[in-house]
Amino acid sequence: MNNLRIGSKLQIHSYKHDGTIYRSWDEAVVLDITNNYIVVGNDKTLVTEFDGRTWKTKEPAVIYFYKNCWYNIICQFKKTGIYYYCNIATPYIIEDSTIKYIDYDLDLRVFPDGLYKILDKAEYQYHKKKMNYSKEVDLIIKEELKDLITKYKNKEDLFDSFKAQYYYSLYKEYMLKNENK
Repeated sequence: MNNLRIGSKLQIHSYKHDGTIYRSWDEAVVLDITNNYIVVGNDKTLVTEFDGRTWKTKEPAVIYFYKNCWYNIICQFKKTGIYYYCNIATPYIIEDSTIKYIDYDLDLRVFPDGLYKILDKAEYQYHKKKMNYSKEVDLIIKEELKDLITKYKNKEDLFDSFKAQYYYSLYKEYMLKNENK
C-alpha cells in the first residue's frame, strides 16, 4: 500500500495455513511505520470469528506487525497492567487497506508480573498435522518463538513498557483529535 501513512485506518485479517480466514478486526489506526515494522492501535473494535460470531475488544491495544519476523505483538492496556499477547505468525502484507498474515496457533502470553506462558501447543500440533506444515515452516516457527521469548526477556520493542506507553499515548491523541470529526 503505497499511500500508507500515520493515521491511516486498516482492517486486520488473520488466516490459517490453508488460506481460510480465521479472524478479522474491523479497524486499526497506523501509529508508526519503520523499515522493520508498523505499529497500529485500536480499542473496542469489532472482531469477526471464522464461524461468523462477533465480539468487541475490551481494552485499548497497540500492535506491532513485522516485515521479517514470524510473529506479531499485541500490547493490551488493562486496569491491572500491561498484558502482551504474541501470535506466532508470518510477516505481514498489506492488501486492499488490510493487514494480512497467517496465524500458526502458538502464542506467547506475558503477564504484568513478568511471568509468561506458551499457549495453544495442542492446537499447533493438530493444525501442523491437518494442514501438513513443512519441516521448514515448523523449524521457522520454533526458532521465531525462541526469538520472541528472547525479545521479551531483553525488554525489546513493545516489551519495553515505556515504548508501549508512548505508542498508547499517540493512539489516545489521535482518538481525541478525531472524535469531533
